Amino acid sequence: MNRLVTIFVAGFIALMLLSSTVFVVDQRRFAIVFALGEVREVIAEPRLHFKLPPPFQNVIYLDKRILTLDTPDADRFITAEKKNILVDAFVKWRIVEPRLYYVSFSGDERAARNRMSQIVKAALNDEITKRTVREVISGERGRVMEAVRDKVVAEAKQIGVGIVDVRLKRVDYIDQINDSVYDRMRAERVRVANELRSTGAAESEKIRADADRQRTVILAEAFREAEKIKGEGDAKASAIYADAFGKNPEFYKFYRSLEAYRASFKSQGDVMVIDSNSEFFKYFRSPGK
Repeated sequence: MNRLVTIFVAGFIALMLLSSTVFVVDQRRFAIVFALGEVREVIAEPRLHFKLPPPFQNVIYLDKRILTLDTPDADRFITAEKKNILVDAFVKWRIVEPRLYYVSFSGDERAARNRMSQIVKAALNDEITKRTVREVISGERGRVMEAVRDKVVAEAKQIGVGIVDVRLKRVDYIDQINDSVYDRMRAERVRVANELRSTGAAESEKIRADADRQRTVILAEAFREAEKIKGEGDAKASAIYADAFGKNPEFYKFYRSLEAYRASFKSQGDVMVIDSNSEFFKYFRSPGK
């Protein structure tokens, strides 16, 4: 029984020693092997590896994948015309020199991110201070990103980091400048609107005046044409009357007297004070032929 226990304990110890000498490196990580506190080997091949048991050799792992550095808040920078703007950028990076990276940060990813943030901020500051707000926001935004990427690549290489990409997510004015810009834009829009209204009112008055003039001309021409037609009609009527009554002047006088009688005695209330022997009652006294 004691022998079985001894064999079991010995086997367990041997298994523990064996497991402490075996480690696996997958495709997502680097492995750094330390021997008595010094870096002995950097392993990038994904497979099973062997080492001496602790404390003779230890292993730590570093991420091989592309990482993202993205600050939650935008940073403030000063442009060439001494105006403040907010810039929000992100960086895609990866570890390319595990030994140098570990020596620089002792494997602490938080320290590496802080250092990368400082590098990016310094590069942005160098480029933005050379340019105006317009150039940074729209005119030369691509050039700014290229220049910042070149500087960050050179700085990151010294700490074992490779830069995949640097991008500006947002470039904007600070709140005070935003308010002044919006006020200026609003004033400009109001000025343009007033100018358009004035132009529209002037065009409206011009069109209305032209329409009134055309209306007056048309009415005058129509009245002239109507008077001309009326005059021609009256002339034709007079000619017809003259021709008709010229054939019998006595009948014409008789007819005109009847018309006068009809007009004078149209109503029973009409009163006329006149001599009965006057020429007006000629045909009452003697109708004639």
